[in-house]
Amino acid sequence: MHIHGLIEDSAALANLCSRFANKPYICVDTEFMRENSYWPELCLIQIADDEEAAAIDPMGGIDMQPLLDLLVDNEDVLKVFHAGGQDIEIVYNLTGKTPHPLFDTQVAAMALGQGEQIGYSNLVDTYLGITVDKGARFTDWSRRPLDKRQIDYAICDVTYLSQIFPKMLDKLRKTGRGAWLDQEMERLADPENYRNDPDQAWQRVRVSSRKPEVLGRLKALGRWRELEAQGKDLPRGRIIKDETLADLAGNPPRKQADLARVRGLSPAWGGNDIGGRLMAAIEGAKPMSAAELPPRDDRKPALGKDGALVADLLKLLLKIRAKEINVAARLLARSDDLEALAAGVREDLSILEGWRFEQFGRDALQLVEGQLGFTVRNGKLKMTRTEEPSS
Repeated sequence: MHIHGLIEDSAALANLCSRFANKPYICVDTEFMRENSYWPELCLIQIADDEEAAAIDPMGGIDMQPLLDLLVDNEDVLKVFHAGGQDIEIVYNLTGKTPHPLFDTQVAAMALGQGEQIGYSNLVDTYLGITVDKGARFTDWSRRPLDKRQIDYAICDVTYLSQIFPKMLDKLRKTGRGAWLDQEMERLADPENYRNDPDQAWQRVRVSSRKPEVLGRLKALGRWRELEAQGKDLPRGRIIKDETLADLAGNPPRKQADLARVRGLSPAWGGNDIGGRLMAAIEGAKPMSAAELPPRDDRKPALGKDGALVADLLKLLLKIRAKEINVAARLLARSDDLEALAAGVREDLSILEGWRFEQFGRDALQLVEGQLGFTVRNGKLKMTRTEEPSS
């Protein structure tokens, strides 16, 4: 494989992207910093196929458009990531689009029985027998110049991935599980996952109250904090911490001067501009509408004692089935779906559709309906049919 030097020139990047645009797949990774900012600061992009690889420096005024076009507008090239959520978020922030089509090797590993969140180092060791050097893992990627060891470390992320992806794809084809991943990959590529909607920011904050007026204030405060953080490019917690936001929603101050006595706020907020904007958010808040109120935990769904026991049996069935077919349990079913099934829900459940129904959902449904049970044989749990399912 040809490894390019650090690409800092627009023409060199355009030439690289023109070659990659005709390849069946490319592997992508990023290095970024976000400890001190709201928006992740993109410091390096690594890209490779099976013939060449490069690291690209986006911090020196290089024209990134050819690369961004390749990632979000070229539907003929598959974009391969490992645990790519944050990488995809960065691309979305830059373009308003997500890479598509995409393939995430961490998700694919779930279908191959390699755990629910296999790390990159373990993946490389499993497929290539190589121990990844983690020496530059905590480097400050925003500092320039980058030395050769840092660049080599970063490029290895995609050169190894370009070797792993074909091996993983071959396994998926042999097991017939490639189609299992289509829905998961489309979910990862959904732009809605990466859109920061200030009106939904309140959902990040835990609060015990369900009073419409409290949640209405929390929504207003969540929006205010999100816009402040975006405008100042600071982490949300640097503006105000979650627990302080929740406390203000539940115990709103009567006047701005009272902010000086709120734990977690600077006394200066009692008279400065940001304190004034916070008070304006509180004063302009309206009670949350009934349609927006979150469901009670005890009604999500309304299980009751017997239903909770059924949900536990479904979780046991899930563990057994996941082990039998060697797939990560989380790929087969989520707890919310199991609890909904136990509570009587039969529509809009992923476990009752497609391959999930064939591999797990049918048995889960029959267990709930009394057509499937557990027995112990030779010290091992086994599933037994209690009656033939109705046609």
